[in-house]
Amino acid sequence: MGERLVEAPAAVPQARAAQALVGLIGAGIQRSLTPMLHEEEARHHGLRLHYQLIDLDRTHEDVRALPGLLRAARTMGFAGLNITYPCKQAVVPLLDALSDEAAQMGAVNTVVIERDGRLVGHNTDGSGWAWGLQRALPDADLSRVVLLGAGGAGSAIAHAALRLGAGELVVHDREADKAERLVAELQRVHGAGRARADADVAHALAGACGLVHATPTGMDKLPGMPLPADCLRPDLWVSEIVYFPLHTPLLQAARARGCAVADGGGMAVGQAVGAFERFTGLQADAARMDGHFRRLVGQRLD
Repeated sequence: MGERLVEAPAAVPQARAAQALVGLIGAGIQRSLTPMLHEEEARHHGLRLHYQLIDLDRTHEDVRALPGLLRAARTMGFAGLNITYPCKQAVVPLLDALSDEAAQMGAVNTVVIERDGRLVGHNTDGSGWAWGLQRALPDADLSRVVLLGAGGAGSAIAHAALRLGAGELVVHDREADKAERLVAELQRVHGAGRARADADVAHALAGACGLVHATPTGMDKLPGMPLPADCLRPDLWVSEIVYFPLHTPLLQAARARGCAVADGGGMAVGQAVGAFERFTGLQADAARMDGHFRRLVGQRLD
């Protein structure tokens, strides 16, 4: 399967049958709101959609289970699968084709299973993050942006930020070689001089206009701050991708220092919109999905 990767067309497929089966493969995903987002949006279109969680933690498995899970999904007639940590990069060589965006990023969060059984990888994380940022901070200064995290989500956001017009993107990761590899790819795709790595987060933030946090730090199961709070300044906007909890320690510290912020809900909804459209061929109502997401988060907090 993984030896003949070709670029997949970016177009949204034609609408499918009146019912659909999709799912999410990842670890520790029981609290995900994605199933409810997809199922509720499908209901508005008259589509019966079931969204199945496939949690590697529940089965005590890891990325080595991916080949079998993909075969099973194809056999059972799944329309597609969302892919999350720790599988976004490990799934790539198992697919038959990649969209241009997924190929550039080297990470997949959405697999469409076509009628002929081909597995086509897409990445809606970058476009989802961009949608969320523009919705929350439409006037954000992009002249110099710092990205924390060079993994699958970080890679997607890096490409999206440069496509949005970021003048300079500074990438920091605890694994310095990972940041360097991402920067090399960004320079290859977007041109030299627009991205660089910095192993010192405080140095990276000096003179920056915005900060994007793209690591799991701050999640319920991984509490904490991804950087010292003293690094935050009132003139710095902060974009978070963690949405459990929605008000992460990073966002709380940023608000306390007067920073404009975009919470992780924007990316969660934005990527779901893109995935839903690829799975179903239907045009999602992004504002409706965002409203549903906010209601669900409110219910979780009650």
